[in-house]
Amino acid sequence: MNTVCLQVFVSEASRHHGKLTYEWLLDAAQELGIAGGSAFGALAGFGRHGRRDAGFFELAGELPVVVEFFVEAAMADQLLKRIAEAGLKLVYAKLPAEIGVTVQ
Repeated sequence: MNTVCLQVFVSEASRHHGKLTYEWLLDAAQELGIAGGSAFGALAGFGRHGRRDAGFFELAGELPVVVEFFVEAAMADQLLKRIAEAGLKLVYAKLPAEIGVTVQ
């Protein structure tokens, strides 16, 4: 199986058609038949626009959220196509992944 970890990065308060962007991404993935996905909020970070920290009240809503899916590469490409067709310009990472279950 050609599994990848697709990570899509959004701002926690960003919206697409009135819905939080990370919720829109999860809904779009579910509509495509992706079995699962998760959204993770950052406590702090930095990037080309400077440092962000959850402790600063004036930065509320600007911290990144990573929306993550473990899927076959073709399904990741379908989701990326859906994102582009929706007019969203989002940063993403697509990394090779191995999925398993630990045994005792």
